[in-house]
Amino acid sequence: MRRPGLTTSRRALSWSSALRSASQPDQPAVREVRIRTAAGLRGTPPVALSAWRGVSGRRYVVIVHDLADAGTVEAPGAVVLGVRRREDGIAVLLGAGHIGSVADCAAQAGLDGATEIHVHRLADTAAERDAMVRDLVDDDV
Repeated sequence: MRRPGLTTSRRALSWSSALRSASQPDQPAVREVRIRTAAGLRGTPPVALSAWRGVSGRRYVVIVHDLADAGTVEAPGAVVLGVRRREDGIAVLLGAGHIGSVADCAAQAGLDGATEIHVHRLADTAAERDAMVRDLVDDDV
């Protein structure tokens, strides 16, 4: 029985969480984390969202576009990720950049073998965009 005002050093352990993390194979440092969206919420078409985890562990939410549709995307100041999806559905990050238009970045991504572009619009400054690119493509972070 605990007395009021006393604290305990015991930590509650979620066994299901502990077992799940122990049974999962090591994940790559940079990886895509799918986001589930409510399809057709209030009559709007669903937006294809995803997220990427960088080497630092930071999470970057992106909008997914087919490479063929990249010419119609206007997002000045956005970070563009070139992505190729494997047959098993796993996304492979081929490169990232934020210099030039989305169409310019997508053209380079297409030359590198990308089939999708993922666009991150939430970085406000060039320094934030540079940090994101380094976090996703550099091994030295």
